[in-house]
Amino acid sequence: MIRVFLVDDHEVVRRGVAALLDSEDDIEVIGEAGTAESAVARIPALKPDVAVLDVRLPDGSGVDVCREARSRLPGLACLMLTSYADDDALFDAVMAGASGYVLKQIHGSDLVGAVRTVASGQSLLDPQTTAAMLQRLRDQATRQDPLAALSDQERHILDLIGEGLTNRQIGERLFLAEKTVKNYVSNLLSKLNMQRRTQAAALAARLRADKRD
Repeated sequence: MIRVFLVDDHEVVRRGVAALLDSEDDIEVIGEAGTAESAVARIPALKPDVAVLDVRLPDGSGVDVCREARSRLPGLACLMLTSYADDDALFDAVMAGASGYVLKQIHGSDLVGAVRTVASGQSLLDPQTTAAMLQRLRDQATRQDPLAALSDQERHILDLIGEGLTNRQIGERLFLAEKTVKNYVSNLLSKLNMQRRTQAAALAARLRADKRD
């Protein structure tokens, strides 16, 4: 039996979802809440297998409820239910440990299937959504480390640009053709969103100074 806890500030929605899930032989709704505060207080006590959480609540966010509840019940599967296709909310939900994210326009049978899917330990995030999340994580890492997108060879060449070496001199140092070095330089400038070599040289100098500090 899959034990489910519902969180939504609209009573009509809660009743509808509860009736839908309770009609299934293998699913039981064991509790409901209309606020984040009530959900955080009741979920750990009832120990459900799945929490179906509205993203937007009058006193907070279903994402916060997911994060808090999972900190107390690591095995809890959270299924986010929302009226809006919000990329930021989706990203926050995934980072909070949610197993799935569905719109309220979902068909009843699909919602039942979604509950079963996350209860079994699987993720309900489609490949496109997962790819978008990974790209956003990479973008965040790049903002924190401007060199994150560069290969080891490109980082090495950036260091040599910072030393003031020309493409020919870099090629001689690394035993590469000058044209190959030129391609590396073009790639690293593109990855760093820079137009000029002098910008890369300034970045390399700043990074060296940071290391010395």
